[in-house]
Amino acid sequence: MVRDTVYMSATTIKAELIEIANRIPESASYSDAMYELYVRMKVARGKKAADEGRVVSHAEVKRRFAK
Repeated sequence: MVRDTVYMSATTIKAELIEIANRIPESASYSDAMYELYVRMKVARGKKAADEGRVVSHAEVKRRFAK
């Protein structure tokens, strides 16, 4: 079970799905559509984390990954 869910209203999700369906080419596969949805979900999750203050500064990331 995926616990990486961003809770949105059903209307918002439906609107997002319709927008994706209208934007992807006719030749798109289910995988293409699912990838678009996955990316949008990840962006929404990141925005929610930022809104909640669950972020790390650029300087902190550089410090953590310094050799």
